[in-house]
Amino acid sequence: MTESSQTETKTPRFSELKLDFPYDPSDEQVVFFKKLTGISDDEELKNHVLSVQEEAWKVAHYMCIRTFGFMKLSIVRQKKYPDLLKLGKENPQAIYLEFACCFGNDARKAISDGYPLHNVVTSDIEKPFWDLGHKLFKTTPETFPVPFVHGSVFDPLLIAPHEPFYESPLTPRPVLSTLTSLTPLQGHVSAIHVAAFFHLFDKEEQITAARALASLLSPVPGSFIFGGHGTQPKSGAGTFKNFRGKDVHCFSPEDWASLWDGEIFKKGTVEVKYEMLNLKEIFKNSDKVIEQSSLSWGGTYLMWSVTRL
Repeated sequence: MTESSQTETKTPRFSELKLDFPYDPSDEQVVFFKKLTGISDDEELKNHVLSVQEEAWKVAHYMCIRTFGFMKLSIVRQKKYPDLLKLGKENPQAIYLEFACCFGNDARKAISDGYPLHNVVTSDIEKPFWDLGHKLFKTTPETFPVPFVHGSVFDPLLIAPHEPFYESPLTPRPVLSTLTSLTPLQGHVSAIHVAAFFHLFDKEEQITAARALASLLSPVPGSFIFGGHGTQPKSGAGTFKNFRGKDVHCFSPEDWASLWDGEIFKKGTVEVKYEMLNLKEIFKNSDKVIEQSSLSWGGTYLMWSVTRL
């Protein structure tokens, strides 16, 4: 989920921000939310979304909450998205993990497009967001029984430290509904989607998070991690800080690829693909997002995938 920090001179501190960002969803978003919520009236849908947004803002002041990032359906912009849907159709055992899932909008989109619900698991550091996802989409744990595992990527109780798997794990495929951590998934996950997440952290934190997620990925060729986050064309500390007051590190696309192919995974065991996009190419209202959230990386967004060979 997107978390942009504010400079002293350009924009207010996070604690001073208000929910005054314009509600102006795209036609695609409106169709999707009407379909899943059952709300057909535009004004009723708007009021419903604004009500959930207000509750979520009390949980954490993430920019993706303020700027309606939870309505963006970023997963469909990924070139690997058709591969994800194909995987779900052709492999009855393929586990898909939506990490840093927030309300679960991307997971719900994939499921609505045909990915088997019983093979999906989600995780986020903020459990209230998952609960609010049920409220947003008018579901319950019974009507939408996708397992949610609460925790931080840096907590070994969520993901125990482990190198990536290059052979099939000795542990059995876990029953997803019984998960209380992600450790039993190590070496078993066929696809991991993680959007607007890595730009929350400094360099070492990003590397630690990448190692943790890599340990979950199946060694079967074709298994993949994919996602997107804000960065800059050249590596180095960004000219902004995150909401914890820490410098945000930006990996250039080339350095991001080298990190995964050679440091996280053994060199030559994965294929990394990427493209650098401007937010204007991806999302409606991106100009307002850039202006109001002081995205010092200039609104550039890295879309990437790491696929096992």
